[in-house]
Amino acid sequence: MPPTRTATSHALLGLLAVRDWTTYELAKQVKRSLNWFWPRAERKLYDEPKRLVEQGLATSAREHTGQRGRTVYRITDEGRAVLREWLSEPPAPRTVEFEAMVKVFFADAGTPEQLLATLERVEAEAAGRIAALTEMAATRPVPFARRAHLSAIGLRLQYEQEDAVLRWARWTREQVLQWNDTTDPGDWDALAALDELARVRP
Repeated sequence: MPPTRTATSHALLGLLAVRDWTTYELAKQVKRSLNWFWPRAERKLYDEPKRLVEQGLATSAREHTGQRGRTVYRITDEGRAVLREWLSEPPAPRTVEFEAMVKVFFADAGTPEQLLATLERVEAEAAGRIAALTEMAATRPVPFARRAHLSAIGLRLQYEQEDAVLRWARWTREQVLQWNDTTDPGDWDALAALDELARVRP
C-alpha cells in the first residue's frame, strides 16, 4: 500500500520547496500564510514533517546554535516530484467551517440579543482579519519576493472573502433590527430577499 498523503502533507512539502525550516519556523510561517485557508496544517505540524522524512520526501538534520539544538527539514528530489504530481490532481471541493453561521441558522431557538451579539463578533473578527491582511500586503520588503505574485493573488481572495463577511454581518444586523423576534420577522419581507438572490447570475 502506498503511504497516505493528505493535502496537509503536500502543503508542508510546498513550504519546504520554498526553503528549509525548523518546526518552530514552519509553525510561524503556517500561522502567517496557510492558516488563512488551511488551518488543519497547524494541528499536524509536529507530526507531519517526521512522516515526510519517513517517506523519503524530506530530510532532517540536527543543527546547533550555541547550546541550543534544532532540527532543520529539507525537501528531497522525490518530495519535489510528489508535490509537482499533486499539483496536477483536481482539488477537493471547497468546504467552509463557520460556527457563527450555525448559531445564525438556529437563531430561532434563542433571542434577538443573542443573534445580534453573534453578528457583532462576526463583524469584529472580519474587520480584524482585514486589518491583518492589509498590514501583510503593505509589508516591505515583501517576504519571499520571488513569490510575490502568488502572495498577491492569495491575499486578494482572502481580503474579498473577509470583506464579504463584514458586509454580510452589517447587512444582517440591519435586517434583524427590523424583526419583532427571532421567530417573528414582522413586516420584513423574506421572500423579497430571496427573490433578490434568485435574480443574481454569475
